[in-house]
Amino acid sequence: MRTTGLCTLLAIVGLGSAQAASIKDCEDCPEMVVIPAGSFTMGAAGQPKTSPPHAVALRSFAIGRHEVTQGQWQAVMGANPSRFAECGPECPVENISWHDAREFARRLSARTGKTYRLPSEAEWEYACRAGGGNDFCGGDSAEPVAWYGNEYGNPHPVGRKQANAWGLHDMSGNVWEWTQDCSHASYAGAPADGSAWETGECASRILRGGSWLSGPQYSRATLRFGFKPGFRAGDFGLRVVRDVE
Repeated sequence: MRTTGLCTLLAIVGLGSAQAASIKDCEDCPEMVVIPAGSFTMGAAGQPKTSPPHAVALRSFAIGRHEVTQGQWQAVMGANPSRFAECGPECPVENISWHDAREFARRLSARTGKTYRLPSEAEWEYACRAGGGNDFCGGDSAEPVAWYGNEYGNPHPVGRKQANAWGLHDMSGNVWEWTQDCSHASYAGAPADGSAWETGECASRILRGGSWLSGPQYSRATLRFGFKPGFRAGDFGLRVVRDVE
């Protein structure tokens, strides 16, 4: 389907036993997979940062099939900040702060007329788990789904590892992905509706998914990592969410 001034492409793609729409609002925009509304148990027992496990119910949203690439970032922002620019336009953009990631979403929204933003932690974990309970985003082993630091010393082009059941690639590994949420010591008092948790001083923001630089244990589905929102690193990237309702 085409609309004046931008291109909106809709396709039906198989996601395990389900069918979901894939949205692409412009030629250089990220491909977005529509995630169904539902509920899941977020977190894991045993570590304060991921406890207590708690039920979260979410409305439908769309999330990038891949991490935002260097080519997509360049098209929207006009420059490529990546330390590994030689990796190429299909590699994830990195070396970006939380503020940079938010600005990308703002400019993409202005360009398309749609509402793009960073995912909440709950949206990120829900999409990662894809209706299951695997240790990683797509399986119980990191190797099929993640580029990680113990074996791979740099980022890689997106989409080369196995997708999860909802067709999302690299949610484990490759680059850490900024979320909207503030960092908290535990999930005590966390929202139950899938919204971002932004109460408190918010001195740091949450990244998810691990990276090419970190060991496989950091790519687990429940692992949370807080960092100052102005900090940049060669393994800090993003994946965007788009509102669909």
